Amino acid sequence: MNNVKTITIDEIDAKHYLLFDVRSPKEFEEYHIPSAYNVSIFSNEERAEIGTLYKQDSKEAAMERGLQIVAPKLPNIYKKIHSKSKEQPEKQVVIYCARGGFRSKSIAETMNMMGMGTLQLHGGIRSYRKKIESTLKKMVDEPRKIIVIEGHTGTMKTKLLKQLQEEGYPVLNLEEMAGHKGSIFGNIGEHPTSQKEFESRLYERLKKLEDSSSFIIESESKRIGRAVVPDFLLEGKYSGVRIHVELPFHLRVRYICNVYEPLLHKDEIVEAVNKLSKRIPSSIMVDMQENLISLNYEKVVSLLLENYYDPKYDYAQKQYDSKCIKLTSHSYSDIYSQVKNQLDHLFS
Repeated sequence: MNNVKTITIDEIDAKHYLLFDVRSPKEFEEYHIPSAYNVSIFSNEERAEIGTLYKQDSKEAAMERGLQIVAPKLPNIYKKIHSKSKEQPEKQVVIYCARGGFRSKSIAETMNMMGMGTLQLHGGIRSYRKKIESTLKKMVDEPRKIIVIEGHTGTMKTKLLKQLQEEGYPVLNLEEMAGHKGSIFGNIGEHPTSQKEFESRLYERLKKLEDSSSFIIESESKRIGRAVVPDFLLEGKYSGVRIHVELPFHLRVRYICNVYEPLLHKDEIVEAVNKLSKRIPSSIMVDMQENLISLNYEKVVSLLLENYYDPKYDYAQKQYDSKCIKLTSHSYSDIYSQVKNQLDHLFS
């Protein structure tokens, strides 16, 4: 077989290269290089079988079994890669696996024999992971100014962040990166990411903001769903400038109902409410259960805010002693304008 030319992670950009991840679906789902396509040569079960053979028998036995599994799949793998390549002929194909080993090399060699001029990513996705770790370490060594958007549950902080980001502000939308809205209800209607995928999304956003001296974040806990927030952001949350937003109670209730769409997630809502049974007085829980049955979700949300989330938030706020700018309004559009004005003043 021909020797395969390699390319490093530093040389790759989405404009010139078309990436194919040949790891198993489970590995790809945990995290992958953005824009890469998954063309698995082994299913999750096949990968586990080969791994067991490697450990319990020998490398040769594992490779022989791998060949038996992959050989019949090669025509279809070629068809998938060739089809995508034809859609973007200006890009060169790059194959990667976990560490730039046998899986990616064998597929790259096969594609080359078919005349595709394919490259292999040196070090595999592990080289991408090292870049992520290096960048996050740099953030610790070279901290940026952190501006925190805070407020009671339902004060449309996520909506504020999304709109600010669309307008070019240096926002790090951590909940979006984590695939989780925060709190015990946060996974409803979402797909929580792994820690590695969360850090990959954070890294990609940090690359775009490398020239920014400040970041805007929402006030978050250490953990958002399955993701743990890096310390440099948590430390910034306590020492940075805080912009506290306040909206009328009824707007908060309506917003929460719109975001969570409880009629589409009835069972998950009930399950989440039940998890709070030890933290909320039994008489309030009975009231909530009755309103869940009658599908009166605005009442359920009101009870949750009054008896759990607002008191919890008020208690947490006592931990802060950093500068806080308090903004109050009766509409989202006005609170957004106020936040923008404060940010523009801070950045100037």
